[in-house]
Amino acid sequence: MPDIPRSAGTRHRPSILVTGATGNLGREVVDRLHAHGARVRCLVRRRTGPHPGAESVVGDLTDPTAVRAALVGIDAVFLLWPLLASAPAHDLVTELSAAAPRVVYLSSTAIDDAAARQSDPIVQVHADMEALLHEAGLRPVVLRSDTLASNARGWAAQLRAGDVVAGPDMARTAVVDERDVADAAAGALLAHHGHPDHGPYLLTGPEVLSRADQVASLSAALGRRLRFEALPAELARSRMLADGRPPQLVEALIAASERRPPSHRTTDHVERLAGRPAGTFARWASDHAVEFERAPD
Repeated sequence: MPDIPRSAGTRHRPSILVTGATGNLGREVVDRLHAHGARVRCLVRRRTGPHPGAESVVGDLTDPTAVRAALVGIDAVFLLWPLLASAPAHDLVTELSAAAPRVVYLSSTAIDDAAARQSDPIVQVHADMEALLHEAGLRPVVLRSDTLASNARGWAAQLRAGDVVAGPDMARTAVVDERDVADAAAGALLAHHGHPDHGPYLLTGPEVLSRADQVASLSAALGRRLRFEALPAELARSRMLADGRPPQLVEALIAASERRPPSHRTTDHVERLAGRPAGTFARWASDHAVEFERAPD
């Protein structure tokens, strides 16, 4: 966890709003902010399972009234945008501009700054959100994260039932532990307001991995012979729809699997913000192996 310097002669406890606080990454961010003594407020869709010690405001990022209430007295915001379009974010950006907190936005390393259009809808919405925040004069601290290790939790049901992970293949990428991203986010959120460097920071793990490589790490952690089976787009689409995933998300994931280019880049940007190097996916797999163990007979 990063060692956040405290300004001499002040007892101010920063008040930080965390969006996406019930997700894999958001929970980790809340934990780290609490550990550093920050006041934490969570904007949540429903009041279920609140974080101990955190205030909750029930509402949606597309509801300006809820956003306005959540921003009262807030010094900084950790912003995760959950939709596949940026147009509904205009009211949110208006409220952020009026409240003028420090904004730390989680984006994607897959953005190509030289491209007129991005490879797929998921990357495009991140690029559009970055532009929207900058155009509003908010000067966000942009954290472009690579693939989060916690995405592998989507394979848990398959691995509790068998030894094959089947799904759409994705280009190789430097998978990053969400705990490392949370440490980096805490470093950005708790930095003093005059911090000059707004990024973008490119948060990666230390090695570039395919989905088969990730499954191999889980195999080692579980002591089982596992394998990854890449599905053709049509079969992957039908299975994800049958699992109840929203059609728009399914189409975005298929587009990402077909069009997103591989990445060969690793950086030290986690260490710059968190004060320590990023961990490996193998470490993540070992730490979370129990989540993938076979269901008892």
